[in-house]
Amino acid sequence: MHLTSSEMFFMALGILSIVAILGANLHLFRMPGVSGLEAVYYVTALAALVIGWYFNFQYFRAYGAEVGWVNWTELLFANPASASGGQDLVIANVVIFPLWTIIDGRRVGMRAAWLYFPMSLVTSYAFGVALYLALRDRQVRLNRGGELALAA
Repeated sequence: MHLTSSEMFFMALGILSIVAILGANLHLFRMPGVSGLEAVYYVTALAALVIGWYFNFQYFRAYGAEVGWVNWTELLFANPASASGGQDLVIANVVIFPLWTIIDGRRVGMRAAWLYFPMSLVTSYAFGVALYLALRDRQVRLNRGGELALAA
C-alpha cells in the first residue's frame, strides 16, 4: 500500500506524539521487566494503532477533498447504529479521557499525562487508552518499589 502525503503527515504527527509521551516517561523504562497486564496493553495498543490507521486511510482515500474532522464526525452519525457508537466515542475520547488521564496521571505521578488526549486524535482512542494503561502500570510498579507482581 502506497501512503499519500496526508497519510504520512498524520502518521508523523502520531509517531511524534507517541515519542513525546515515551520521552517524558523514559524513567519508567529503566525499571526491568514487563508485567503480563502491561504486555496485553502494548499488544492491544499496537493492534488499535494499525487497525485505526488502516481504516482512517481508507476514509482519506474514499472522501478525498471532503476529509476532515467535521466530515469524519458527521459520518459517525450516519445511522442510528453508528450514532450509538459515535456518541460513545466522542464523549469518551473528548470528555472522559482527558479528565481521566490528567487527574489519575497526576495522582499516580505520571509525567505529561495531558498529552494522551491530543495523541489519541492522531493515533486512535483505543491506542491512547492502552498506552496510558501500560505506562500507568509501570508507574504504579515504580511507586511500589519496582515490584513486578500484579495486584489481585
